[in-house]
Amino acid sequence: MKKQGLKTYSLDEITDKHIGKLGTPKREAFETELRLDLLGEAIRQARLDRNLTQEELGRLVGVQKAQISKLENSLTDARFETIIKVFKALNAKINFNVELLNQTIKLA
Repeated sequence: MKKQGLKTYSLDEITDKHIGKLGTPKREAFETELRLDLLGEAIRQARLDRNLTQEELGRLVGVQKAQISKLENSLTDARFETIIKVFKALNAKINFNVELLNQTIKLA
């Protein structure tokens, strides 16, 4: 009897099959939600590294503890300005990458 090997799939293949291909509305929503989860986790980790409570961070930023909790748990679409204030209060450097798909930009 010949053994059958298991077929392996890449994460992209699985995501394409079960969520949808890049560019489809369902996939775009999934990717956006994933990025918000990563942002929330980055805020939580930076806050914990600074030994701050959500209430203390909220005070530094000028928002209520509930807003910090929502940010960390990705339960809200925060304003860009608020996110910048949070990382500034945490004394954390942030980088944003802007990627234009299907387009080449040349800076002369």
